[in-house]
Amino acid sequence: MFGRRFADLLLFCVTSTELVLLFLLTPTFTVTDWIYVLQHLIVLGISLTRPHAKVWDYSIASSTAVGVAYVYPYAQVIYLRWSPGYVAWPTVGLVLVTFAAGLSLVSLLAIGRRFGVRPALRALVTGGPYRLVRHPMYLSYVIADIGYNLQEWNSVTLLLVLAGWASLVYRIHAEERVLSQDAEWPAYVASVRYRVLPGFW
Repeated sequence: MFGRRFADLLLFCVTSTELVLLFLLTPTFTVTDWIYVLQHLIVLGISLTRPHAKVWDYSIASSTAVGVAYVYPYAQVIYLRWSPGYVAWPTVGLVLVTFAAGLSLVSLLAIGRRFGVRPALRALVTGGPYRLVRHPMYLSYVIADIGYNLQEWNSVTLLLVLAGWASLVYRIHAEERVLSQDAEWPAYVASVRYRVLPGFW
């Protein structure tokens, strides 16, 4: 019980911190930013109401991957304020970021109270965007990273994105090891073949 309460408290605190950072680092709020605010508020509610995980992975490797995944987007914003980058294709970048925010929100709504940061099995999610790929929320992160870097990028932001994507790949494998303990997993994998990118992986 203590472990569960600690994990829920940690999720609440991390999400609250992210929400504060979002307000501090965003000079002008767009529709996309408000979508992210809404997601954070939903996660705050989830952290107080979600059920206990049946199986979980709290290993050091998974914790490190989660930490990297949380830090690298903010590291890009902070670095670009210190060392401005190059503008590539801002209009397309904005479209991708907005689409990614919407996909992330829809994925979160599909997960609902089964949401977690560390690899854990509360119940298998197969509806909504999870009918198309097994990890649509991670797909939204990849699309958002491409969009943000089309708006402004430099060599450091590209390195940070690569580090972030490496952490996402690890998290996907770790999550699937945990989710594979659900009896419905084999049938789900057979019907949804791709993890993140349809037709590729």
